[in-house]
Amino acid sequence: MYQFTLSTDSTCDLYHEVYTKNDIKFAPLTFTLEKDGVIEEYRDCFTEYSQYVDFYNKLRGGWMPKTSKLNYESHYTHFLKMAQEGAKDVVHFTISSGLANTWENAEQAAADVKKDYPDFRVFVVDPLTATVGQGALVRIALKCRNEGKSAEETYQLCKDLRLHIQHFIVADDLQFLKRGGRISAAAAAVGGVLKVKPIISFDSEGKLGVIDKVMGPRKAITFIKQKLEKEGPDPAYNHVFIVHTDNEPVAAELEQYVKEKFGIQPYVQIMGPVIGSHVGPGGFALGYISKSERNAF
Repeated sequence: MYQFTLSTDSTCDLYHEVYTKNDIKFAPLTFTLEKDGVIEEYRDCFTEYSQYVDFYNKLRGGWMPKTSKLNYESHYTHFLKMAQEGAKDVVHFTISSGLANTWENAEQAAADVKKDYPDFRVFVVDPLTATVGQGALVRIALKCRNEGKSAEETYQLCKDLRLHIQHFIVADDLQFLKRGGRISAAAAAVGGVLKVKPIISFDSEGKLGVIDKVMGPRKAITFIKQKLEKEGPDPAYNHVFIVHTDNEPVAAELEQYVKEKFGIQPYVQIMGPVIGSHVGPGGFALGYISKSERNAF
């Protein structure tokens, strides 16, 4: 019998089968695609790989994405259902507070559910990251749950580890990040000059920023490899993750490199549509858990 219920919103970008096989409660965000006055509405809960590829092909074809954060009402409904089913302690993950105020919505909704269910407690983890960086913490929490650790222990461990998650993100077209307000117009303009590829990461507040600039995707890959070699994954975790926005060749290259260099099988997956709406097609990223904390920009 588990000591707590594990829960996350869809911005952790884990695959559907991970939720279903591991009894992880899942709260999907929503997004829309618009082109020529036609608007299509979706929930961030793809179940097939082809759905991700179709999504990025639509972005390439001129469809404009728009995402919505998980609001108070959605959190309240999500937590109320768990309380009604008998859940007591819950560890729940949101997107970084540096990108949205979802964490605050979750805290308030959990407090309001607790008014009617006094034994119901939610430990809301602000991961200070998103997509598979957030997913890495969910996987660690899953391991803690399966080992019989308490909600408090798991919550504290995830808080302690979150600034040890390093990220190197390369977007093919920074206009998607600019349009979503995730980076500045000045930073986006850099990417349009002579194939310059800014390397993007999360800072200590969970906000995105440019940490370096290189010429072209090949040098971006070299930059990532050099950073990883300078301080590899913490042996206590050996957790490396690779994510792409329909760029399988680069993801496969990075996967093979990590396996050969460090003897680690990284988690490799395609990015979900909510975060992918801001990155755009053709991007890739690598992250890992290090002994040191991430640096400020």
